[in-house]
Amino acid sequence: MISDPHFAAYSFVDRIDELVPGTRARARYAIPSHVASFSSALVAEAVGQLAAWVAMEQIDFRGRPVAALATETRFLGSASPGETLDLAVEIQQCDDEAVAYHGHASIAGRPIIELVDCLGPMLPLAEFDDPDALRARLALLRSEGAPAGRFEGVAEIALHIVERVPGERVRASIEVPASAPFFGDHFPRRPVFPATLLLDTMMRLSLEVARDPPGLGPSAYARRITHVKMRSFIAPSQRLHLAIELTCTDNGTAKAILSARTDDKLVASARLELGSTTA
Repeated sequence: MISDPHFAAYSFVDRIDELVPGTRARARYAIPSHVASFSSALVAEAVGQLAAWVAMEQIDFRGRPVAALATETRFLGSASPGETLDLAVEIQQCDDEAVAYHGHASIAGRPIIELVDCLGPMLPLAEFDDPDALRARLALLRSEGAPAGRFEGVAEIALHIVERVPGERVRASIEVPASAPFFGDHFPRRPVFPATLLLDTMMRLSLEVARDPPGLGPSAYARRITHVKMRSFIAPSQRLHLAIELTCTDNGTAKAILSARTDDKLVASARLELGSTTA
């Protein structure tokens, strides 16, 4: 177990090789070989974290961006334990209000993921973390780099299936853990359930319902996710109600509408496009 989860349990930048203030950055992250898997959602998180470092440095750590809007995320390949991600971001705009950016990740020149037109509103950093600790961490990332291999994976979020119609829809609920290592990293002063873990769970549900007949079949895969919108923070111990509505086409593709609610409040939504290698 990690003795201190900060910068270990949910941090996916090991070394920043280039940082042009407020403009662009390149970095690396070595996926530990001992973890069971490293999902596309975590690759997207790594790109977003690099953008956050550029943004926080640009405004002298007065604020930090939080996930809110992502126009499109394209899934171009998969990442495996033991591989090294090459991360890159280009900042379109950054000030005390928000950061707008594009980003991508690759492995040995092989594209893995691309993020298009992302927007992260800035919130007061001191509410979430220690500004001095983050300054020191950035200095480490820009010099010798952080020790690799501290990430121990994230336990799969348990699902309670309420309704499932293969190839059409699924409704489920999840209980956000009251405590988990990733809260020590996301964030130390204000624990927040990571949006990327929520999206990962909903994508997994979508693939399960799409792979069952009369859906796309066992070779269904996620092509891209669009219109991602996070409307509020998700706190520890909250119960979320998830809904996936799937529409399959005759050409071996499908579209899914994803939503997450707590009680009657919509907290997150997105649209997922899926394909099939047998189409």
